[in-house]
Amino acid sequence: MRSTRSVASTLLTALALLGPIPAAAQDAPTVRRLVATPASVVVTSGQSVSLTVAAVDARGNTVDVPVRIVGARGGVRITDGSLTGLEPGDYEIIASAVLPAGQEAVQLRIPVVVSWPRVADVTVRTDDKLWAGTTVPHTAVAAHADGSVRPEPEVTWASSDPSVATVDAFGNVTAVGNGTVRIIGTVDGVRGSINHRVETFPGASITLTGGAEQARTGDVVRWNAEVRDARGRVLSDIPVTWSNAYAAPRSTVGNQAPGQVRDGAYVADLPGIHTVVATAGPLTAQQSFAVEARDVVQEVEVTGHNLETWYRTTDLWVYEARDGRDYAVTGSKVSGGFAFFYDVTNPAAISKIDSVQVDARTVNDVKVSPDGRYAVLSREGATNRRNGLVIIDLANPMKPTVASIYEDGITGGVHNMFATDDYLYALSDGDKYVIVDVRDIYEPRYVSEYNHPESRVHDVWVNDGLAYSAEWGSGVVVVDVGNGRWGGSPENPVFVTSFNTTSDATHAVFPYFQEETGKTYLFVGDEIMNRRGLPWAGYPSSMGSYSNRYDPETGTGGIPLVTRGTIQIVDFTDPTDPVQVARYEVPEYGTHNIWVEDDKLYQAYYEGGLRVVDVSGELMGNLYTQGREIAVFKSASPAGYTPNATMVWGAQPHKGHVFFADTNSGLWAVRLLPKDRPVS
Repeated sequence: MRSTRSVASTLLTALALLGPIPAAAQDAPTVRRLVATPASVVVTSGQSVSLTVAAVDARGNTVDVPVRIVGARGGVRITDGSLTGLEPGDYEIIASAVLPAGQEAVQLRIPVVVSWPRVADVTVRTDDKLWAGTTVPHTAVAAHADGSVRPEPEVTWASSDPSVATVDAFGNVTAVGNGTVRIIGTVDGVRGSINHRVETFPGASITLTGGAEQARTGDVVRWNAEVRDARGRVLSDIPVTWSNAYAAPRSTVGNQAPGQVRDGAYVADLPGIHTVVATAGPLTAQQSFAVEARDVVQEVEVTGHNLETWYRTTDLWVYEARDGRDYAVTGSKVSGGFAFFYDVTNPAAISKIDSVQVDARTVNDVKVSPDGRYAVLSREGATNRRNGLVIIDLANPMKPTVASIYEDGITGGVHNMFATDDYLYALSDGDKYVIVDVRDIYEPRYVSEYNHPESRVHDVWVNDGLAYSAEWGSGVVVVDVGNGRWGGSPENPVFVTSFNTTSDATHAVFPYFQEETGKTYLFVGDEIMNRRGLPWAGYPSSMGSYSNRYDPETGTGGIPLVTRGTIQIVDFTDPTDPVQVARYEVPEYGTHNIWVEDDKLYQAYYEGGLRVVDVSGELMGNLYTQGREIAVFKSASPAGYTPNATMVWGAQPHKGHVFFADTNSGLWAVRLLPKDRPVS
């Protein structure tokens, strides 16, 4: 299956710049068009082909000017005169002549197709034994010569003897008689197969154990199916198929899916009577149980708000300082490099106490060490193009002062960071993260770095000595930076594992240990800054701008951004076998930063507002449809940077309140009211 991407629909990265920049505009020749050789590119993933782009004048003569080429990040890599295919798909790269100010822009769009390499081997697999009268799913794994695996291959299935077993177009094999049979899967002309000896089904009875008589929506209820032969002996190798039925209340019309069952685990989305059915060959067993609404909704009360109108608020961090009072720090986007400090001890009277300006266009991220000793501000868009980070001494929290500026290895720009008491983990231009020793905040010291191959990183979160980085199309990458189980330390980061998510847009990750179940869950967020292809795709781009502030002279801006995305939940209890088990997906909105504490997910859901979700117990299915939402609050202000538009960037619970930053309206504080309040 081929994905389709274009420059217009994905983030761009400058990939090649050829030639010197002209010294004076008056000496620059006139460029009329660009010519690519070849005019379009077809390349196999992992292979490289020649690609040159020349600037020509009106007569077709070559003009000596630099040409910049940009393309879809992760799809191709361009070096001087060469293009390498990375991810199969259809792309469009753009070549632009670098011309002095005043000359009309000259661009060329070059179609690129990155195809899969040839399949070298096909392996057909199944987890179950095939008995007469049973149906067993089969899969085909198609591998290339380099060992890489073709995702979602198009498989043609066949049976060597349909009188023994048949196979449908999806690899489901049904045994209809005794004997031997070979099941064949073919991908791109390459065949693989598996042999079965089909025998008479030995089961005589099936019973269900476990389960429950009553549950709430969102609870995971587990059942076991026990198959016995005529002598009463348990048969362990009989495949069991699970299904479910549902009886809705009389008042319900047009139900969504009532629930789902997987390997005996059932989760209900709707109240009502649910039935679990287990089938093994000719045998069936079923059991019904009642499900009631989860009933976790709590009211939200606004306890404080510090309105900001002249810049877009970015991330926040709330902390208790060494003087025992509570403070918050926020960043800002395209503001001239400001970060702001607040006293939030009384959330009803949030007080801005100071600001720090650094050499940057944007302070995207802010963090504070767990011991409250220092804060750190990220820098992007420095005037001298040497970005980095600024460490703030919080010895006197009412008067934060700059302790040091750190740039070693991170001059390309710092978008996100993570702070521990002794170490900082700082992203470097989306390429890697650098580990900095900050035991002396006035003399920070480079320690090491981690750069995952062929990957772009957006965020990193460190917990229990493991660094979890969100790496866009590469998914989540986990590195031992002090856990020790894999021999890693801050001085010697050691790769543990990586796994892709279903979106290829992995933006943030938050690890959480759940005491009730003993499981470690990773909450992994997408970031997709568009809604192209969906019924509501947002306002036309000509009506808005990157900053989204209304410009009365042009009549543009002031239009809410539109996003989409999902929180994907991964069971990481066994780091060697991470399994995606659940998700939290709010239609029509996109996710941003994540915080999980005390079995509650505090999710910044951009236009969807602040959302608080019950994540207690085992997690399975879509939490949004299970009644697990505790509260939703959509912040907005008529005097906001973008008026009356919700855009929640990040949230953090602190001492009974939830503080969050809305990029359009500043710093907020709310609290959840107790469910059972006395009646006056």
